[in-house]
Amino acid sequence: MCGAVAGGPDISGVDATKEAVIQGFVTKGGDPVSPAYVRLLDGSGEFTAEVPTSATGQFRFFAAPGTWTVRVLAPGASVDRAVRAELGEVADLAITV
Repeated sequence: MCGAVAGGPDISGVDATKEAVIQGFVTKGGDPVSPAYVRLLDGSGEFTAEVPTSATGQFRFFAAPGTWTVRVLAPGASVDRAVRAELGEVADLAITV
């Protein structure tokens, strides 16, 4: 069973009313994927940020409001997901590679 919390990483301590949060977890066959790298690309496809997944496959970005692409680079796989970030909201993604 995956150690990731349903709905993405815990946001306690984060004032989500003042942030646009993009977060989630990466799995393969129901198990968390770590190591993997998660990239955030802006609306024109330009690289903006990159974070490694945690031991439980989780990731989080604080982004400006707008349309983004989340790109997961895992051993043997690459997956892109479009996401819309809104101020005061948390966009939760569950990505399977």
